[in-house]
Amino acid sequence: MKTTFYSNGKLLITGEYLVLDGAKAFALPTKTGQNLVVENSSNKEIKWKSFDYDNEVWFEDTVQFSEIVNNIQTDPNTVKATLINILHEAYLLNPDFINNAEGYNVSTHLTFPKNWGLGTSSTLINNIAQWTQIDAFTLLKNSFGGSGYDIACAQNNTPITYRLEEKQPVIEVVTFDPDFKDSIYFVYLNKKQNSKNAIKAYYDNKNEKLSESIIANNKITDALLNAKTDSEFAIAIKNHETQLSNILKMKTIKEISFSDFDGEVKSLGAWGGDFVMVISKENPKEYFESKGYKTILSYKEMIL
Repeated sequence: MKTTFYSNGKLLITGEYLVLDGAKAFALPTKTGQNLVVENSSNKEIKWKSFDYDNEVWFEDTVQFSEIVNNIQTDPNTVKATLINILHEAYLLNPDFINNAEGYNVSTHLTFPKNWGLGTSSTLINNIAQWTQIDAFTLLKNSFGGSGYDIACAQNNTPITYRLEEKQPVIEVVTFDPDFKDSIYFVYLNKKQNSKNAIKAYYDNKNEKLSESIIANNKITDALLNAKTDSEFAIAIKNHETQLSNILKMKTIKEISFSDFDGEVKSLGAWGGDFVMVISKENPKEYFESKGYKTILSYKEMIL
């Protein structure tokens, strides 16, 4: 008997980095995500196989129950070590999925390319939490760390706002269905950004005016959510980019790569990689393809 679990991918529209310190973030679940399929097996082990969106195997290994229980990682910088650590933390929260089992065959199936940065890790953690019947936010905190907005997207099929209040997630379902949705596009920048490194850079640079930055961020988030026109939306995006540019001491992606673009461009999530959100009255496909960026998705193609 096979059991299948599924989690949505994610895009963080506002509040990147600042969400770690309690700012209100706006996030959207994507139409693509990841499945996890579990069937019972034997030998006190998990035979694990991970498939990319094109059905190519990108990771395959066998993990012994004893490795999970004792968190045995022979090489800490491998996919297997990361998997063992997640499963060990799940075991500490609910030992029954190991203690009461003979073994498992597990496969994961992404429906987006894993280098897109839409939540390969967060969808995995949420799926493992569903399978092992534990709290996904706790599993994230105990393994990868992070704000948890990506877990909230994994679990919700609508736009959300997300913030941490006394380190606990506060999730609100919001309506976001503007008339100008057809002016919103998402462009992949051809490189995966390491979010751990990006978060470190944020902590190295954030200053004593953090509370003022959070208040400003929340106002921008509200302005973006309440925008009636693409012009109002574009202004909110530009203000957000300017604010983060000042905090991170980095130029905006538009300044670096798209200064001649007639529209707004906003980094999403970790600055410098993954996707950007584009606001343009005209279809920007020709412009971005001329710059070497071939993956350009409309709002309707990308967002759930």
